[in-house]
Amino acid sequence: MNLFAITELWEQAVSWLSTHFVVPVFSALHVLELSGDPKEIAQAMLLGLTQLAIIALIFRPLENVIPAERWPDRKSTWVDIEYTLIILLGLLPLFTYLVLNPLIHWLGADTGAATADSEPLINLAGIFPVLGQHPLLMFLVYYLIYDFVYYWMHRSQHLMPWFWALHSVHHSQRHVSCWTNDRDSYLAGLIEALILASVGLVIGVAPSEFALLMLLGELVQNFSHANVRISFGPVFEKVLVGPKFHRLHHMIVDPARPGLHNCNFSQAFPVWDILFGTALYHEPPHPTGVCDPMVDSDSNVGLIGQQWAALRRFWGAVSCKAGWTPGDVAFGPDYRPIPSQHLDLFAMASTNTHLAEIAANRLKQ
Repeated sequence: MNLFAITELWEQAVSWLSTHFVVPVFSALHVLELSGDPKEIAQAMLLGLTQLAIIALIFRPLENVIPAERWPDRKSTWVDIEYTLIILLGLLPLFTYLVLNPLIHWLGADTGAATADSEPLINLAGIFPVLGQHPLLMFLVYYLIYDFVYYWMHRSQHLMPWFWALHSVHHSQRHVSCWTNDRDSYLAGLIEALILASVGLVIGVAPSEFALLMLLGELVQNFSHANVRISFGPVFEKVLVGPKFHRLHHMIVDPARPGLHNCNFSQAFPVWDILFGTALYHEPPHPTGVCDPMVDSDSNVGLIGQQWAALRRFWGAVSCKAGWTPGDVAFGPDYRPIPSQHLDLFAMASTNTHLAEIAANRLKQ
């Protein structure tokens, strides 16, 4: 099958999904007029299905062949599969076309085209005319900017207690796998998407391009979370984020080096960690998870329970001074943050027998 045939097949699939699913469903919900081109929504959903196929047929089998850690079972990863399905096939397309498009329209651009009839605040093609002549190069520049913003947003999620209260759902997974990327608080996801979409509007990223940026970022992170012993080698590991690099970001607190886990925040390009001093290489694998028993208990409940716990931590943090004071924290029974300098997080973990046993067993393997 040649490239033309594949492209034609893709367009046919987009048209069929748009006609038989997107238009009827959005019409029934009375939101079709807010959603822009139904074909763009259908395309985002097909991209999500493609991504799911890549995760299930490539990344997941690799975890059986070359696992970074061996687990007695994978039951704890099931909830992460639920997160992935909901994000890729529901929330991401809905946000892009029901929130982003009205925002663009409100800012003065035609719905469905961020830059067709309006000038972005920062016109990259105007500053660098060569970008306007090479769409692929323009998209790469967009992705570099997207990745730079993501790096600092991600660091903020670990630095600010109220943001960590939400993001901690993601790190509470003891069995980090190719499905873990989308395990997060939905409120955190909304904040992240609004930040990234706002940057996209400033530099003139069209909604369809923004959807592709988000989906590409998702796929990169699905791979970097995979439970596999893969590194890109001494040269390319400095160019692209791989599973070995990102797994260190999910490490449990090391009692001998308590700040070691504050590392490797980049999504796709480690250059940001290298430039800003947060890159960690040449470190053996560590057990993944958190030492805070309040956050670790997320692994004992399902998706709804995790979302509720994150919201309670968020309210406990955002409503007090400690929640706005940068630094590592744990959460008390009242869901309020406690600065970690007043606690021994590793000792806290040792009071949670289940977590301590898992960490000890993994370190022996």
